[in-house]
Amino acid sequence: MEKLKVAVIGAGHLGKEHARIYSEIPEVSLVGVVDTNKDVGEVVAHRCKTRYYGSFKEILSEVDAASVVVPTKFHYEITKELLNNGVHVLVEKPMTGTVSEAEDLIRLSRQNSTILQPGFIERFNPALEAIKQLDVSLKFIECHRLSPFTFRSADIGVVLDLMIHDIDIILYLSKSKVKKIDAVGVNVIADKEDIANARIQFENGCVANITASRVSFEPMRRIRLFSENSYISLDYQKQEALIYKKSPKLTLKSIDAEGKGVSNITDLKNFSFGDLLKIERIKMDNQEPLRKELESFIDCVKNDKRPVVSGEEGINAIKIAAVIREEINKNLKLANIN
Repeated sequence: MEKLKVAVIGAGHLGKEHARIYSEIPEVSLVGVVDTNKDVGEVVAHRCKTRYYGSFKEILSEVDAASVVVPTKFHYEITKELLNNGVHVLVEKPMTGTVSEAEDLIRLSRQNSTILQPGFIERFNPALEAIKQLDVSLKFIECHRLSPFTFRSADIGVVLDLMIHDIDIILYLSKSKVKKIDAVGVNVIADKEDIANARIQFENGCVANITASRVSFEPMRRIRLFSENSYISLDYQKQEALIYKKSPKLTLKSIDAEGKGVSNITDLKNFSFGDLLKIERIKMDNQEPLRKELESFIDCVKNDKRPVVSGEEGINAIKIAAVIREEINKNLKLANIN
């Protein structure tokens, strides 16, 4: 079977991992690594036993597919050229910096019959995949995505840098249209927001509260999901998820706190729920999420399948991110006026 010819454009922190994984996939021939920094690009190319290129235009006629792993401000220009040359593209999040650019890339993807897949790695996290299979009706979602400042994505704010992951996940899980968005944020180091909080209300009644920061000392990537009869806690970093299921016995009436009187009520932190609460660890595989994402992309290209994360889903996340940023800027202006 003929191998799929692939290139990685951008050999930085994440790009080098794309190159490593592609070089290990049997169905793939890693044609080259592209980077404007020759020293960085040559090191990664040598490590992955492939060629180094200084410009992505040098590989346009040489590859079937490519990963675009460069700063967001270059996503549109590079992806546009690739799609126009019939190259299938996985472009790291956010797909573009603006809605109009994303719309144009989707149009070009359809026009050239090429796959356009946004790089939302959390969709391939085994913990999230396991939760999706539970098919619960969500009432409230709480997300925290915190990290130290890396200086790698200074061209965008924390909403497009980090929060975009959770926006995509929430849209994926909520199964409803957005009704209202409120958001606040501040810049600390960069000239764009470094800390942001958004509250998204959906038409089906679900509410999501999202916090993102890139000026935290310790990294955190967690999501908590609340439904009528269960609570799910997911830690992306540990690839660990716990589900707490409520028994029909767990009600205020069954506990009868008021009837017992103050002297007979035990503090909740010491309360033994016994058979009132069932705790389960969600089973999952231990595969590397990025490897699963790239293998899925390759499978879609080879077998003409719809990507797990489509260009349309990528633009939906960008649209919500744009509203959140507008709300943040509006509130910052009001604060400065007052």
